[in-house]
Amino acid sequence: MFSIIVGFPKMDDAACIKNVLTRNGYHVSEPCTLGTQIISVANDLDEGIIICGYRFSDMHYSELNNYLPKGFQMLLLASPDKLEYCQDNNIVCLQMPLKMNDLLSTLQMMTYQYQSRKKKDKDKPKVRSEEEKMLINKAKMVLMDRNNMTEEEAHRYLQKNSMDSGTNMTEMAEMVLKMFYP
Repeated sequence: MFSIIVGFPKMDDAACIKNVLTRNGYHVSEPCTLGTQIISVANDLDEGIIICGYRFSDMHYSELNNYLPKGFQMLLLASPDKLEYCQDNNIVCLQMPLKMNDLLSTLQMMTYQYQSRKKKDKDKPKVRSEEEKMLINKAKMVLMDRNNMTEEEAHRYLQKNSMDSGTNMTEMAEMVLKMFYP
């Protein structure tokens, strides 16, 4: 599930950002004051956005970014002179002092990008293992041999029947093989 974690060295700053986001409809985990706390919370979650300051008492934002689990993005809030040193293109930066509209629109943009990326990942076809490919090829060979089909006809047969039955091609290939070799 998508989550937002807020972390700043001062608890008042973290709580203030959390309250603004909560009032605007975002679900935010408990505010953190240490980089290790953020990492611990992130490890318990699937994916999301970390909104944080430049430096914590236990680590720098760049160290924190390196320790984050895959699936998390960072939104760094810092003064202009600190942001000059932010060279990582994977980190979104906002300048302090902060305008709440800037924060909300940036967070909305990051959320939209996350949803788009998630949709693209979902739409990608699954890559078959070698075992699955061999199973499908074996079923096609049986269909070609027993039903006098071409390779293309056998493939289409497996494909159509898998779609009609709501199973994947590997499962359909297994059914064909069990039908001929029980």
